[in-house]
Amino acid sequence: MGDVFPHFFYLNRIKEFALVNKDIIDAFKTVAKAKNIDRTNLSSIIENLFVNIIKRKYGEDYSNFNVIVNMDKGEIEIYQHKTVVKQVTDPVTEIYLEDARKVESGLEIGDMYIDVIDPQKFGRRLINNAKQFFSQSLKDIEKQTIYDEYSNKIGNIIIGNVHQIQKDRIFVICEDKELILPKSEQMPNDRYRRGESLRAVVKKVDITSRGPEVIISRSDNQFLEKLFALEVPEIDDDIIEIKTVSRCPGDRSKIIVYSSDKRIDAVGACVGMKGMRIQSIVRELNGEKIDIINWSEQPEILISRALSPARPLDLYIDEERSYAVAVFEEEDLAIAIGRNGQNIKLVSKITGYTVDAMSKNQYEGNDKAENDEADNIDSLDFLSLKIKDVLAEHNINNIEDLIANKDNIAELKGIGPKSLEIINEKVSGNEQG
Repeated sequence: MGDVFPHFFYLNRIKEFALVNKDIIDAFKTVAKAKNIDRTNLSSIIENLFVNIIKRKYGEDYSNFNVIVNMDKGEIEIYQHKTVVKQVTDPVTEIYLEDARKVESGLEIGDMYIDVIDPQKFGRRLINNAKQFFSQSLKDIEKQTIYDEYSNKIGNIIIGNVHQIQKDRIFVICEDKELILPKSEQMPNDRYRRGESLRAVVKKVDITSRGPEVIISRSDNQFLEKLFALEVPEIDDDIIEIKTVSRCPGDRSKIIVYSSDKRIDAVGACVGMKGMRIQSIVRELNGEKIDIINWSEQPEILISRALSPARPLDLYIDEERSYAVAVFEEEDLAIAIGRNGQNIKLVSKITGYTVDAMSKNQYEGNDKAENDEADNIDSLDFLSLKIKDVLAEHNINNIEDLIANKDNIAELKGIGPKSLEIINEKVSGNEQG
């Protein structure tokens, strides 16, 4: 205190000026409570409000004012620091010695004099400006409060009530906050009625010119994950892990689960006794079918499980390209592919492998066609175009024809000893194969 005020300072504490009417504080409290603004923020707003009034009256350059807000007592005190001088050049920061001594006779030149400001000095116009400042500050705090609250809730499930239904969005009221469920985040089989309860997951918080917009979703993968976490305590306790989720909202979903505890049946725990846990989730999703898949590090096992409800006869996997071909009986192929290719798409998403499904007949037909193409004369790289033309003129079109006519090839015009040697070598190799 001595560093700031090198001499003596005097506080002119005139109570009727020092205390702003308690009713004003109470009015601020009432508004702030309605807007869910906490006491700390309210105190800062009121302090800034009167600092704003002071700056409007005296200008931006002065810093010799203090505003103290006591929320418990309902008091606002405004102090003005002045230096005692013989000749005043700036009445905002200085006071005549004789005026200061009217209050305290012991004051000397250079001492600090602290006066208490009567709020009435600010006038009605400045007070009205302060009300506007207070209103805007409340709105800013309210926006920030909503943003902070729901940014921390991203990925969590909320329960709200349908407030307003529009073509492209639904407004949901949750704890007096308005949340938005866009059309793109709704499930196709959902039907909404005003006033009814609704569960959704907080997806994101967008900043707009109107303030923060909280976007919720019922079609996002996270919604299904969180529903499982609510219904299956082992997931919330980290005994069971959800590896990945893939959804066709309202129709079918696949979820891969895993437990490092060998005593735990991860799939059985998610289904629950008599299917009660999974049925609760299916009801929330209006009948969406859910395939629960036990995790495996082996791609062939994981893909086979993911193809449920269909069971492949064979599975051919190219791990380098993350590609697989699943072969089915003819009657199982439609089930494996699913309506509009839905099942096979979900399998590809959830396993990370591009999976093609085909019937046994299709696969064998493709295999034969590939073999026929590989045996065709045009595909034989060891023959020149000239030799291929000579063979084609004599109806020798593939390896089988070469083998059948191997004894006559030497007599064909245009085929020399070197070409004949190459052809015989290749024909002999295929005969042995």
